[in-house]
Amino acid sequence: MHQPEPPILLEMRNLRVEAAGKTGVVELVRGVNLTLRRGEVLGLIGESGAGKSTIGLAALAYARGGCRISGGEVLLEGLDLLALPGSALRNFRGGRVAYVAQSAAAAFNPSRRIIDQYVEAARLHGRNDTANIRREAISRYRSLRLPDPETIGQRYPHELSGGQLQRAMVAMAMAASPDLIVFDEPTTALDVTTQREVLIAIRDLISQEHIGGLFISHDLAVVSQMADRIMVLRNGVVVEEGESQELMANPREAYTRALLSALSHHRRSHDTSEAVLDVRALDAGYGAAVRILQEVDLRVARGSVTAIVGESGSGKSTLARVIAGLLTPQAGSITFEGKPLPHTLGRRDRESLWRIQYVHQNPDAALNPSHTVQELLERVVVLRDGLRGSQLRERIRELLAMTELGEQLLPRRPSQLSGGQKQRVCIARAIAARPSLLICDEVTSSLDPLVARGIIDLLGKLQAELGVSYMFITHDLSIVESIADEVVVMHKGRVVETGATSQVLGYPESDYTAALIAAVPRFDRNWLQ
Repeated sequence: MHQPEPPILLEMRNLRVEAAGKTGVVELVRGVNLTLRRGEVLGLIGESGAGKSTIGLAALAYARGGCRISGGEVLLEGLDLLALPGSALRNFRGGRVAYVAQSAAAAFNPSRRIIDQYVEAARLHGRNDTANIRREAISRYRSLRLPDPETIGQRYPHELSGGQLQRAMVAMAMAASPDLIVFDEPTTALDVTTQREVLIAIRDLISQEHIGGLFISHDLAVVSQMADRIMVLRNGVVVEEGESQELMANPREAYTRALLSALSHHRRSHDTSEAVLDVRALDAGYGAAVRILQEVDLRVARGSVTAIVGESGSGKSTLARVIAGLLTPQAGSITFEGKPLPHTLGRRDRESLWRIQYVHQNPDAALNPSHTVQELLERVVVLRDGLRGSQLRERIRELLAMTELGEQLLPRRPSQLSGGQKQRVCIARAIAARPSLLICDEVTSSLDPLVARGIIDLLGKLQAELGVSYMFITHDLSIVESIADEVVVMHKGRVVETGATSQVLGYPESDYTAALIAAVPRFDRNWLQ
């Protein structure tokens, strides 16, 4: 007997969103139609700036600063959200429609404990049973495989790794038992093993609660696992739409085929004789009680790429913070360009500060929200090179061209940029300092495959031209395979394996490394099972 289709949960009709640009109004979303049923997941894919997140936010009848929903309807079970007054919309947002943002660090109040923010989210939507809410939060933490679920909620956001914070945000989105959750790159910050666990938890949640999900991602393999249907977007319009497996196997449009082909990279080899960075027996943590790194050894050869991989909480970003001078180690030594590098930022000379640059995982936390792109870049160029007037303008244009950013972005603030554009501004700012070592902390995790490939190619070009070295932190092993000369595998604050990329990924000696490789997402609908 034929089963009736589930009822329609979300419908968008002729959705239009516009923003004020330098030369006038720019339409970001142009007449998009969308239907989502209960128990269904619709994947939204496309390059940076395609309109994915803008459409996701429109499901909450919301537009970013400087933007507005200029036309169309957004219907939740037949109710037009765009026609609701502000007070009613506040009950819908976070209540019936929840949003899991791309940037977990920007979503949490840094001065409040994680579990208190979960409780607040539930209480804002009518729940008063605080003790039960706290027990529920711990259960959510456990289902999302957070470490020490009974106590992790007592920590502050800065005490969690990027992946742990992202999972805590997924848990918080569930606090009010919504009908629809918009997942905007929810696994961006996660390593492959943690990503797999979180994806299973999200999929189980949607199935068990019979809710709907909009799943926004640039990772096509992940979307193919999660989405029942996929909508491909470009420049604010729908390019192609269809059932997930059919669309992945037989894309009709050239743009969709280009997205799929962008997953492949070609690795270049580099001379790995002279070390630009040498770390020995490094220990570090947060206070005496929390020890993160234990006896870490690391070597980055001049003009090469050393990839640091490992699951969330393994110590990758903590290691980067120590090298950058943002965290003082408890023991060990750091040698940079043949000279001992002081452990504290205040004791390092000015040239060392310029020569080591850090591109953060989270551009929202790295860019001053009140500054324009022009101000963000000019400040570095003026301080580093003392350029003024036409020379300053020419250097800014050069940086924009190198990172594939248009001059029309100069007067915009970070809130008016897509996730990919923000990360490219961070890279342009780091390059402006003319570093010899660039610490890249998940720099492509927020980018779609086409833009990510462009960034990888750009980094390769800069390396060939300038001899810059990269310490590349990532959970994307396909990128590691394509760009890295050496791989360092970390687990629970220790280095468990290191060596040439082809050796480590092709013939892993550690069981943990083998597990990481096995957890890489594949275009197989049954992979999560």
